[in-house]
Amino acid sequence: MKKLIALSCIALLSVQCQKKTAEVSNKKTDNIVAFGDKLTDTTAITTTELLTKMIALKEADTLNVQVKGLIESVCQKKGCWMRMQMGKESLFVRFKDYGFFVPKNAANMEAIIAGKAFISTETVDELKHYAKDAGKSQAAIDSIIKPEITYSFMAHGVQLKTTE
Repeated sequence: MKKLIALSCIALLSVQCQKKTAEVSNKKTDNIVAFGDKLTDTTAITTTELLTKMIALKEADTLNVQVKGLIESVCQKKGCWMRMQMGKESLFVRFKDYGFFVPKNAANMEAIIAGKAFISTETVDELKHYAKDAGKSQAAIDSIIKPEITYSFMAHGVQLKTTE
């Protein structure tokens, strides 16, 4: 009898954990799919407006902001980072504590991201790693020979507008 009760408790906890994980990591409502923290206020500045604000930043500065724009590319290994168009520049977006990922086919979707914008210097090794994750050719990876200053973003929440 004790084994039956213990197994029932484990099964119930497992179902509850799976349900909670699904709620946190992937919520879908009316062509909006949410990842990470829920965005309760979806008023956001454009990526072009963000670029204007980021130009004045020093490497230690951050901006807490919500930004809307078009996804340019996504990590093709896991969906653990993405790039958003920001005028002639690109915004490199990672996800807080690798707590969630976005779909690998999210390129060209509209997104709202919430988190911190900052300037960072990416090492040659990091740049090569990201190029490999993006599916770049070995020649393109080998051509990376110096660090790069990057417009970066650490997102704690993302909403994608889908066409479904």
